Amino acid sequence: MTRRRDTTALAAGSAISGLLAYVVFALTTRGLGAEAAAPVAVLWSYWALAGAALTFPVQHWITRTVLAHGDEAVRRALPRLAAATLGISLCAGLLAALGREALFDRDDLWFPLLVALVTLGSAATGVTRGVLAARHRFVEVGASLIVENGIRCAAAAALLAAGSTSPVAYGLALVAGHLMVLVWPSAFRLAAATTGAPATSARAFLAGAGAGQLLHQVVLTGGPVALALTGGTQREVTALFAALSLYRAPFTLALGVVPQLTARATALVVDHRHEALRALTRTVALLAVAGAAAAGVGAALVGPPLIELVFGGGVRIAAAPSGWVAVGSALAVGNLVLMVVALAEDRAAQVARVWAGAAALALAVLLALVMVDPLPRTVAAFVVAEVVALLALVAAAWRGVSGKA
Repeated sequence: MTRRRDTTALAAGSAISGLLAYVVFALTTRGLGAEAAAPVAVLWSYWALAGAALTFPVQHWITRTVLAHGDEAVRRALPRLAAATLGISLCAGLLAALGREALFDRDDLWFPLLVALVTLGSAATGVTRGVLAARHRFVEVGASLIVENGIRCAAAAALLAAGSTSPVAYGLALVAGHLMVLVWPSAFRLAAATTGAPATSARAFLAGAGAGQLLHQVVLTGGPVALALTGGTQREVTALFAALSLYRAPFTLALGVVPQLTARATALVVDHRHEALRALTRTVALLAVAGAAAAGVGAALVGPPLIELVFGGGVRIAAAPSGWVAVGSALAVGNLVLMVVALAEDRAAQVARVWAGAAALALAVLLALVMVDPLPRTVAAFVVAEVVALLALVAAAWRGVSGKA
């Protein structure tokens, strides 16, 4: 009953948080207009990348390390993690400052500062959720998802009610969401107990996990950009963006419940239950393939009219690309779960190699199929990357690369 309650809380938190995120950006565009909201949209895009590169790996590293080695292992590494995060935030802010006119169409330094603050906030968010998950406080992890975007929603609503037309103010509303960490200050209090040193350093783990998740995020969401660069029409770009947004809903829900999976998989690793881990890998792979087949058929049949209904008339995609986008999106859910299992087994570097190879192969498909129309070529690259990643992650797990905690 407890596990079911925790899973429900995480899934509900992820779903409500996602809905609130849509509301926040809708309030932003209403308050600023489509053109003036452009720099805020760029900041939001960076926030998604920062979440993949920092929040995800920090969260999973802390959960895994606390469960396998105790609080002290994390406490010793936190000063170095904080220094590295500060350095990354300063570099990100500096790069944003150098390219501020191209990125934000502004010559002031407000948005580069916001980029630096988003970077710091993303890492702090990972710390909070990682510790809460390690303590099995999954209901509070789900609540943190809602509180983060709830703060943003309240701030944006207040700005809209006040008649604000300042993009910087709406950018600050996005940054304000990271104040969620103040609701759970106990997450930054770690005990001195330890059960041994981790086999992999925090830096190596975070680099591998961050690179892997960032590349996966690029593969999952970069289709519209790739389509635009390869000659797709604006209508095709919008249609692909709409299809990916709709079919990515299960991935978003899965992303919310993975803290619980991290804790479960880490417990299996610590207990040396390697057969159970292989059985979990096999089950996930089979479900991913079956789910992809069902999603592909369903999206080919009802996807095009559903997309037009949700996103408005004129947003049209043909049955075949609709079906294949759904196949890739379903496989992405399986790959996310397999990544979490691999991270629990301390295979972060391998995760990074898998996604580097999958992304390189997707790029090769884009370059090789020059005689194919841009939309099917882009969809093919996406599906190939997800298939290759699935096979590689399953093969690595079945080779029993690790059994170490």
